[in-house]
Amino acid sequence: MQNYTRLKLACNTTNVSMSIVICLSPLLFITFRETYGISYSMLGLLVVINFLTQLAVDLIFSFFSHKFNIPKCVKLTPILTFVGLWIYALVPLFAPSHALVGIIIGTIIFSASGGLNEVLMSPVIAAIPSDNPEREMSKLHSTYAWGVVGMIIVSSLYIYLIGTEHWHYLAIGLSAVPLLSIILFAGTTIPKMETPEKVSGALKLMKDKKLWLCFFAIFLGGAAENTMSQWCSGYIEQSLGIDKLWGDIFGLALFAFMLGVGRTLYAKIGKNIYIVLLLGGIGATACYLIAALSPIPILGLVACALTGLCVSMLWPGSLIVGQEKIPHGGVFMFAMMASGGDMGSAIAPQLVGIVTDAVAQSSSLINLANSLNITMEQLGMKAGMMFGTIFPLVSIIIYFVIWRQSKQKYTLID
Repeated sequence: MQNYTRLKLACNTTNVSMSIVICLSPLLFITFRETYGISYSMLGLLVVINFLTQLAVDLIFSFFSHKFNIPKCVKLTPILTFVGLWIYALVPLFAPSHALVGIIIGTIIFSASGGLNEVLMSPVIAAIPSDNPEREMSKLHSTYAWGVVGMIIVSSLYIYLIGTEHWHYLAIGLSAVPLLSIILFAGTTIPKMETPEKVSGALKLMKDKKLWLCFFAIFLGGAAENTMSQWCSGYIEQSLGIDKLWGDIFGLALFAFMLGVGRTLYAKIGKNIYIVLLLGGIGATACYLIAALSPIPILGLVACALTGLCVSMLWPGSLIVGQEKIPHGGVFMFAMMASGGDMGSAIAPQLVGIVTDAVAQSSSLINLANSLNITMEQLGMKAGMMFGTIFPLVSIIIYFVIWRQSKQKYTLID
């Protein structure tokens, strides 16, 4: 039997690159504004470009995966990340008057790699022979969480020690991660993965109700995970009254740490993803409610962090269920699931932002804010967090249906 250790390591390091693709621009927003005078609306556009590029790749592979050489696309993924990061860093360095153009081009390129990563790394891991493919999938997705933790630590130390004026070299240094993936992929054999023979084959699979059940499961899982990950630092600072520095550290970093803990634990001892999903949805709902309603700042902070543990398996767990329920879905199934997760990750935080702004600017709610002895902005943040509860709450219904449909014995560990 072929030894796939090197291939697994290549997939995992490529997934770490995903954390760089997602986190780099938000971490540098203030630097870009102060250095190049880029407006907030244009900075926000970088996030939209990132999401739309990944979603476009997801959808292309959903219907046209049979048109691509899948092994070559797998190996192309870290190359795009590497090239994108260098363009992202070098154009502003040598042509600061065209900084925004370089940043956008770099973002498009490494976002395309992020889309390929979502679509291809999971089916590669699923196609590798394994005694426990569920744990291998969980291990793959845990590397993203640990990558986020590493990104926050490395970037914070770099900015503290070197300063923001030399941010270019941070991006170049981070390109060592995809470079390692390129080296690891060299010489490896990618296992065969199923793809629909033509578009009609994809359309036939789309008629499978199990696919849509899994699609909505990952949509809600992505929504529950990324709403908290994107809002927790600001929520901790504004609503709980905790200093920004500590809000960042104990917000996103601690959330990502707990996300990594949950996925790593499942990779080590987990079994029966059905109950894990159901308990995760219940736990995430409770954490959202506590974070939104607790008058005690430290309790709200703990709830934000523990949400990471509760949602840790909602995204990879939905992929595991999809692979089990639609075993011949191949690349198409994973591409559809990736698009569902991306949609949830983009739509939910945006809706929470809309609710937060609407409440914070509502003159009719001033008396309520005064009675609670909080500012209108704090009331808006709490309302937004309450609205965010909808996603894990609805997910409980989906996960319950999935659990009832399963025929496994419901034990959590071996």
